[in-house]
Amino acid sequence: MRNVLLLAGTFCLSLAAFAQDPACCHKPIADVSNDMAMLASNKGFVMLHEEPLPYTYRSAAGDMIKFKTPDGQEANGFLLKAKNPSDKWLLVYQEWWGLNDYIKQEAEKLYNDLTDVNVLAVDMYDGKVATTREEASKLVQAPRERLGAIMQGAIGFVGPNARIASIGWCFGGGMSLQSALLGGKQAVGCVVYYGQPEKNVERLKTLNTDVLGIFGAQDSGIPPATVAEFEKNMKEAGKKVTVKMYDAPHAFANPSNPGHNKEATADAYKLTLDYLKNRLKA
Repeated sequence: MRNVLLLAGTFCLSLAAFAQDPACCHKPIADVSNDMAMLASNKGFVMLHEEPLPYTYRSAAGDMIKFKTPDGQEANGFLLKAKNPSDKWLLVYQEWWGLNDYIKQEAEKLYNDLTDVNVLAVDMYDGKVATTREEASKLVQAPRERLGAIMQGAIGFVGPNARIASIGWCFGGGMSLQSALLGGKQAVGCVVYYGQPEKNVERLKTLNTDVLGIFGAQDSGIPPATVAEFEKNMKEAGKKVTVKMYDAPHAFANPSNPGHNKEATADAYKLTLDYLKNRLKA
């Protein structure tokens, strides 16, 4: 079990290789697929993730779209356009299950509560959604180059004048931080829910925004020690991070998770909403 937890601490959410200039042409990123395969094939690691309960959500305002990616392909996203023209954008990054109804619901909830902010939930799995641990463990082994291209494509889609905040959970928590790094000066906010933080201090120095981190004290995948290291690294990089630690397990904010903690989720959402409103204000 000790080896499993050590592996979990370096899970696929660590996407340091994505930190490249989105304005330039697409460049291949470091291939860590072998590491991903090792983690995702570890039964003990996979079992750290509770399988989601059935969850259905019907959107009233969002539509699935396609956008171009710098590797010559297209990617998908769930788009909710601001009622009034706006250069404010929130990029939403999925858990390791994929862009499922839970993530779409969270995107629409944020859209309704933020007001006049465009919201794009990015599909990192090219249309695939997992319902079992085994399926998810295969999907997270997507080539690193493709994941990087999808994030670059999403940033390109919102345009050079966009002011971008990002949010993600679990797998998407790490994505949110990497998206902020990719966004450069366009990044104005970043929320990480129990995602593996970036550990490269030099890369953290390039962040254009502070970070709000939401974590669970009972999370053996992203344990408090990892969070403390992130705080230390951010301080060394001269960047601000605000951490809120709840007495809860991994993925506690997901209502389709058997370990869902309603009280912690509500409090974390209030913190998140206040943070995003402040960072995206005119």
